[in-house]
Amino acid sequence: MTFNEGIRIDTSTTSSGGGMGGRGLAVGGGVGGLVVVLIALFFGIDPGSVTGGQTAQQPGAATPGFDVSQCKTGKDANDNVNCRVIATGNSVDQVWSQLLKGYSRPKLHLFTESTNTACGAATSDVGPFYCPADRTVYIDTSFYQVLQDRFGSSGGPLAQEYVIAHEYGHHVQNLLGDISKAQKGVQGATGGSVRTELQADCYAGVWAHHASTTNAPGSDTPFLKPLSDKDIADALSAAQSVGDDRIQKAATGRVNKESWTHGSAAQRQHWFTVGYQTGDARKCDTYSATDLDNG
Repeated sequence: MTFNEGIRIDTSTTSSGGGMGGRGLAVGGGVGGLVVVLIALFFGIDPGSVTGGQTAQQPGAATPGFDVSQCKTGKDANDNVNCRVIATGNSVDQVWSQLLKGYSRPKLHLFTESTNTACGAATSDVGPFYCPADRTVYIDTSFYQVLQDRFGSSGGPLAQEYVIAHEYGHHVQNLLGDISKAQKGVQGATGGSVRTELQADCYAGVWAHHASTTNAPGSDTPFLKPLSDKDIADALSAAQSVGDDRIQKAATGRVNKESWTHGSAAQRQHWFTVGYQTGDARKCDTYSATDLDNG
């Protein structure tokens, strides 16, 4: 999915920097036990297995961040992955501003290796995440290479943009008061966490449906050019690669539905497709769905 080169990128809600200062919080706990939900892990595994259940430690002084002033136009978004993340956030914001009355933009923070958030300390190991407490999407773009090398996703632009749109989908859930549902009811394959993540996938599809027809602010040009079949294949590849069943099978050789947090590869593809084909956020009611495989 290619950005129209003439569009302007708005970096006013974006910050950048890496490293942590102050006392860290356990990535797998703390903040009233809600960090697992707040971080919205893409890997579909217990973050404690990444951190060993230990408190995130200070890796040293904060490192300089990416200079976001480099991101000015759609051409920059096509050429630079950090600019692409910011421009994608701009596009998602514009789509949801049209679809959701009272929509307010989240902040976006680009980091390297580790960062502090209102939800606690986190490292790149947990993947992209959204923190409702500070209404910020956190991205370390090195995740995209991990997505390809470790999880077998394609490396196309829409595979990357899908990740951003998914995390912004959690912001929409937060605005609607739905994100807390991830902790309610049963857990596992039909639980609140899985339903919350699948809805964010569906919201990402809704964005993709409207992305090439929603004009940039003050412009008669959309942020993005029309999607190709390859673009959709890239997004579906990313959704498939982070399915709970696929990751569990690769890591342990077996699938345990009782520990699912994000849904199967097929479910993640299905709900993205629902959003993309309909463009209707009302079709993304995963909480009421009796069959998460078919909606």
